[in-house]
Amino acid sequence: MIITVAGEKKEYKDGLTLPELIAAENVEMPEYVTVSINEEFVEADKKESTVLKDGDNVEFLYFMGGGC
Repeated sequence: MIITVAGEKKEYKDGLTLPELIAAENVEMPEYVTVSINEEFVEADKKESTVLKDGDNVEFLYFMGGGC
């Protein structure tokens, strides 16, 4: 199947889970990453059970705090 990861089309096996994609993409600090699939945020408690589909668009987001 073909999915888009951070704007780049990539081929992965059918039935790929979100944790498998996170590992394959070498995502830094996966426990802190927020994932959006097709512009919908994946709830933290659903990350482990999420299975990707052909044509999905996946983005990895990190929210940073800070200020002056």
